[in-house]
Amino acid sequence: MTTTAVTATAATTATSATTAATGRAPTPGPVPVLWLALLATPVAAAANAPVLILPDMAASLGVPTETAARLVAAFAWAMAVSVPLMAGLMRRRGLTPVLRLSGALLLGGTLLVAASPWLPAALLGRAAQATGGAGLVATAMSLAGSARRMGVISAGFGMLGAAGPLLGAQLSHAVSWRLSLSVSLLSLLALPAVGRHAAVTAPPTAPRSRFDARGAALLTVLATALVLLPHAPAAALGSASASAAVVAVAVALLALHVRRRPDGFVPAALVRSPLFLGSSLLALALSTSYFTLLFAVPRLLADRAGWDVTAAGAGQLVALLTGSALSWLLAAASARLGRTAVRAVLVTLGALAALLAVFASWGPLLLVATLGGVFGATGANAVLSMQAASSVPAPQRPTAIGLFSLCYQLGGAFGPAIATALVLGGA
Repeated sequence: MTTTAVTATAATTATSATTAATGRAPTPGPVPVLWLALLATPVAAAANAPVLILPDMAASLGVPTETAARLVAAFAWAMAVSVPLMAGLMRRRGLTPVLRLSGALLLGGTLLVAASPWLPAALLGRAAQATGGAGLVATAMSLAGSARRMGVISAGFGMLGAAGPLLGAQLSHAVSWRLSLSVSLLSLLALPAVGRHAAVTAPPTAPRSRFDARGAALLTVLATALVLLPHAPAAALGSASASAAVVAVAVALLALHVRRRPDGFVPAALVRSPLFLGSSLLALALSTSYFTLLFAVPRLLADRAGWDVTAAGAGQLVALLTGSALSWLLAAASARLGRTAVRAVLVTLGALAALLAVFASWGPLLLVATLGGVFGATGANAVLSMQAASSVPAPQRPTAIGLFSLCYQLGGAFGPAIATALVLGGA
């Protein structure tokens, strides 16, 4: 089935469900994609805003810089584990409760970060920000409806993520680092517009049943262990082995649980779908490659090409913005190209980016590697998420998108660890 056919089927199903539930004809037209982009993309800038201002944050909180870096880790962890949880809530309760809860968490977490003089409270605020942002991202992805529209969201996500460190530094120097961590509040501007459309464009919710708390807990444990695994110190074999053991046990217990409850928090239809598994694993590989290049290329530019920090940072920013913007072209053309051709493009570009990073010594070629990496990852997020969602019945599509996003987010945990092991370890 083509992407166009899948989109038409999903729209027809959603329209029928809404008409049956409300007894009136829905207002025509999907949520304007720019509102969805505004809903989802500021969280990318918020996630990367602390990169250049960690020393200022540490001094303000009275802790070492290494300790202040936990604010970054807490955000990344909460974002990774919360996307599938919010998608599960959406599957059971619909979009409106998710929008309300996400907005409240984002606002409350931001106020806590802005007001708290203590690191523990700031950590709690960052986790709440990420959880709220995850719900808004899951909502935007569920309402996208097509790879072309998803491409706008994904490209915006990549561009704001690339600009996040510079934006955070500028806001910190002009006002305060706390303002830098508050940029995700811009998402709240889109809530009224998206909320008005939610009732008529929402994916059909699953039939009400007992909440699968055990499945949700097992998935959370597994996601947490996977996020922490690559960050175990290389010398601490006991710690690394313990993390790996937790991952193995969590996988085994979750697999047994899915067999016992095939319609639970992790539907068996997803686990058994080659289309979903292939899309998610390819997105994980491309995301891991991108985040590896993101952290490794600046060091490679210095070591191989003799670039200073300013030149490397400016060059990489241009490459990231360009690659993110160009990825929309792939998303827009994906329906015409077909599934096989799109995947061939993504795999080819991902492999080429990795090869350039390994062998290139000329600065512009290393920047091309960065461009190819972000193009592949951002394009995969746009196109493969829609393919993954199309692999299951309409009521399970929010869950499919949530689990797909978890795989993509795991690349953000694996990539920096790989870059550290291969390139940055001797820094």
